[in-house]
Amino acid sequence: MSQLEESFLGHLFELRDRLIRSLLSVGLVFICLFPWAKDLYSLLAQPLLASLPQGGQMIATDVIGVFMVPMKVTLMVAFLIALPFVLYQAWAFVAPGLYSHEKRLAVPLVASSVILFFVGMSFAYLFVFPTVFGFMAKVAPDGVAWMTDIEKYLSFVMGTFMAFGMTFEMPVIVIVLVRMNIVGLATLKECRSYVIVGAFVLGAILTPPDVISQLMLAIPLWLLYELGMLVARFTGCEGGVAT
Repeated sequence: MSQLEESFLGHLFELRDRLIRSLLSVGLVFICLFPWAKDLYSLLAQPLLASLPQGGQMIATDVIGVFMVPMKVTLMVAFLIALPFVLYQAWAFVAPGLYSHEKRLAVPLVASSVILFFVGMSFAYLFVFPTVFGFMAKVAPDGVAWMTDIEKYLSFVMGTFMAFGMTFEMPVIVIVLVRMNIVGLATLKECRSYVIVGAFVLGAILTPPDVISQLMLAIPLWLLYELGMLVARFTGCEGGVAT
């Protein structure tokens, strides 16, 4: 029992150390980015500012919002920059307990998950935001000054980033389901019509009420579902059993 307790405490200490290293890495990057906090927020707000009528601007209704919101954006950017190191710390902690075939599967899945999440965020920033904000500028009634609070804008941006980041994880989800023998490829193909309908339902829920932005979420979700099945087939998986 003492050996088990020592092993358990050893894992706890290792987990603590790796969490501290991860937090320190994010904090260090945050400190380095601090002088450019306002510039980072301006870059994040650029899609909306470009769609505002001439002379339009954003507002801050909170007394300390002009300071806290750029800090939140800087912290988010710092976390994204430090994410490879954070993931390495997580991998170094769990890797000793994995089998060799699990390690071979985990590394490409984690790497592809991070890349796809970044691609989803980039897609939202470069294509979805200009479309959504352009639509909102056109439907604003005459005589209404269309402005938004910077805190609410950040909440909208974060929610959209999460929605599109998770949407672009669809290939990884499909591959994991097949590899773990939870769902077979044949079943996934049979569910294609339901996935398409579900993609458009999610597009209607997670995006503003214009057809274009809904399609910009639903169509990539469907195509990524097809991509996941294609990759699973070419990697030799049929119902989770490698061939």
